[in-house]
Amino acid sequence: MNKLINLEEAVSKIKSGMTIMVGGFLTKGGPNLFMETLAEADVNNLTLICNDAAYADKGLGKLIANKKVKKLIVSYIGSNSAAIDLMNSGEMDVEFSPQGTLIERIRAYGAGLGGVLTPTGLGTIVANNKGVVKIDGKEYLLEKPLKADIAVVGASISDTVGNLFYRGTKRNFNPIIAMAADVVIVEPEKIVECGDIEPEHVHTPAILIDYIILKN
Repeated sequence: MNKLINLEEAVSKIKSGMTIMVGGFLTKGGPNLFMETLAEADVNNLTLICNDAAYADKGLGKLIANKKVKKLIVSYIGSNSAAIDLMNSGEMDVEFSPQGTLIERIRAYGAGLGGVLTPTGLGTIVANNKGVVKIDGKEYLLEKPLKADIAVVGASISDTVGNLFYRGTKRNFNPIIAMAADVVIVEPEKIVECGDIEPEHVHTPAILIDYIILKN
């Protein structure tokens, strides 16, 4: 299967109403070109799962600022004034999840687990409408897994079949997010031939990747 597609083809995979999961940390290591192109596309009512809301004029933050997102599942939005305004006005639903809990919920789906037990959030609004499990006399919140229709990740290098290498901080949430969606798209900085990445340097195996974006 040829996984190489251009940016426009990749963006066309996103349909209104979908749940999208995006890698990166405040745009670092994220698929920023894809997200900024998506922000101008004719889609809306998206549910977005990501670590943060980025910035109003960059990456996935631009998608939020352009009012394409109906629900945001996130750990932090303070860097994006548009996200704050949309939340306060009720135009966008925001579900906050502590950063460690958020990534573990994503990891849980990828690992086929039924959820995560954590004490984080007990006694706060994070615990609203969630189950509490007692183990050895200690209480834990039951946090359910998170999955997406499509995950979009950034990578330093992809080979032509989709084996990925992340350099430095690009290896933030991308490897975990790549395990938690029906379809996974990667925006790599560089594409090399299959076999050019040493096996021990493959952080995400090709079996998880459906499409690789060719830079124009």
